[in-house]
Amino acid sequence: MVLFNLGGPETLDDVKPFLYKLFADPETIRLPIPALQKPLAWLIATTRSAKSKGYYASIGGGSPLRRITTAQAKALEQELSDISAKVYVAMRFWHPLTDETVGQIIRDGITHLVALPLYPQFSVATSGSSFKALIRAFDATGQSRKVRRHYVPHWYQNQEYIAAFVEKLSTEIATFPDQKMENIHILFSAHSIPISYVEKGDPYDKQTKQTIELMMKKLGRPFPYHLSYQSRVDPAKWLSPNTDETIRRLAREGVKQLVIVPVSFVSEHVETLYELDILYKKVGDEVGIHEMRRVPTLDTNPQFISALGTLVRDKLNKWAPETISAKNGAAQLAKG
Repeated sequence: MVLFNLGGPETLDDVKPFLYKLFADPETIRLPIPALQKPLAWLIATTRSAKSKGYYASIGGGSPLRRITTAQAKALEQELSDISAKVYVAMRFWHPLTDETVGQIIRDGITHLVALPLYPQFSVATSGSSFKALIRAFDATGQSRKVRRHYVPHWYQNQEYIAAFVEKLSTEIATFPDQKMENIHILFSAHSIPISYVEKGDPYDKQTKQTIELMMKKLGRPFPYHLSYQSRVDPAKWLSPNTDETIRRLAREGVKQLVIVPVSFVSEHVETLYELDILYKKVGDEVGIHEMRRVPTLDTNPQFISALGTLVRDKLNKWAPETISAKNGAAQLAKG
């Protein structure tokens, strides 16, 4: 198995090269002049690095994403110990980069691979970009035919994932001093993407809304809830409303208790630890929403790891049933 994630700078010195990799990739961020993507990426990385370093300094000097993703991989290996699975990590814009991981997969003699992105909802900018990077990396080795690959494009409807997040949401709701349902608002904050992607058929926004509906159904109580978007990175039109604008609007409408759910994130990183916990918490304080909570991401939550294991087992059962023993309902890859 290979787990995909975006990656993040682990030290402040990593910030500028990370930003360059991010903005230089047209599959993730399409800058307005394609022929100038790399020069513009260098300019953006140079001009934004000082501010971005401040963000990462405020959360401990770097992103914890690699550490968390590695821990998730180890936990998934344990979850799949009955099939002796090995779980790799591939980051899109920081180490271990996809080509580094593919090189290790080839050296390890792996012959069957399940590609599993840590993005519940599919977007061409996230899962799609990661899959393309994997294909390019295998093609570059000249040995792509030696590894049979299968892809998990999305899992926004997985019931174990939904239940794990709702359990954390319920815990946060229980901490509010006023427990009247109408006085506790839920704000689902998702990573934004350019509207142009959606107009071309990207299912991310639709899948995000379906995830929210499933979470509210699982929660079982009709709290007032809202959807907003964060982390836009260029001047093009992105999905809206923005999370900070939504917090301000809710305050004007008299909301005093607000719980934020990072619905598109399953690991702590700068978008949760800085944007939600520091930047938007400050906005809440400024506009009078002093009772504002944030649901933690799932990280290595056992039910979430079980969800990932279920995704892998389901894929193996559909993909190569001849290699699965159903004796006790557990997936068993045949040796040889």
